[in-house]
Amino acid sequence: PSTYPMRVSASALILILASLVGVAAFLSPFFAPTLPQSEGMVMAHSQDALFVLLVLTLLALAAVFAHVRSGRMSAKTVALLGALAAVAAVLRFVPGPAGFSAVFFLPILAGYVFGAQFGFLVGVLTLLASAFMTGGVGPWLPYQMFASGWTAAAGGLLPRPRANERVEIVVLAAAGFILGLFYGAVMNLWFWPFVFQPSQAHLYWQPGQGAAAALRSYALFYLATSLWWDFWRGVGNAVLIVLFGAPVLRLLRRYEQRFHFVVGGGEEGVWRSLGEL
Repeated sequence: PSTYPMRVSASALILILASLVGVAAFLSPFFAPTLPQSEGMVMAHSQDALFVLLVLTLLALAAVFAHVRSGRMSAKTVALLGALAAVAAVLRFVPGPAGFSAVFFLPILAGYVFGAQFGFLVGVLTLLASAFMTGGVGPWLPYQMFASGWTAAAGGLLPRPRANERVEIVVLAAAGFILGLFYGAVMNLWFWPFVFQPSQAHLYWQPGQGAAAALRSYALFYLATSLWWDFWRGVGNAVLIVLFGAPVLRLLRRYEQRFHFVVGGGEEGVWRSLGEL
């Protein structure tokens, strides 16, 4: 028990490091002295995407290993992690309008029930599995994994009004809608600095542009090109949560209760659970 907090902190630090790597990967083009730009996405992260994917995958595996070593995960919880990611990846095949995608439904709920760290891992692994299922492997993949991981981790930061199931579903549905927009807004950044069309220069980043001007250009770009698709992604998240959120939450919480264990003994024993990740 005396080393337990240190081990938990180690796993949390690994995922914090992974997020910092993701932030650096998204923002690094804006600080590059020169940047190849074209009217398409062909140049976007063509040089560093494989390295970023390798680093993220290794850090995610290291986080799982650290949780297993600390006792916070067992073979069953690792199996649950894999099962949730696999099912969520399959849900990507559910059709819908515009940018609708059912792939975020389970990761958001998993993050909400089991915590932000577990949610991040589910989100990362879901997009990895989904990419191999759909043949969607490309320089965009590690950035999709980061954005999905952050989306699911945000579910673990939501308030939990469990005394009222209807209020809880409303909160989750609203969050699901916002996170649909969030995912799209983050994902645009993986290619936006590499794209430039002279006829619409006000929508694109240009080297040497100040932060305020860049934010203004990106806001215009987002409104003109992405908002409609992200709106339907958010609507899809909200509708799925309203329709299926309550029974899925009950099922996930049943697993959570089964994975409770006690650290220490007697009156000084402390309840720990996967939900505290």
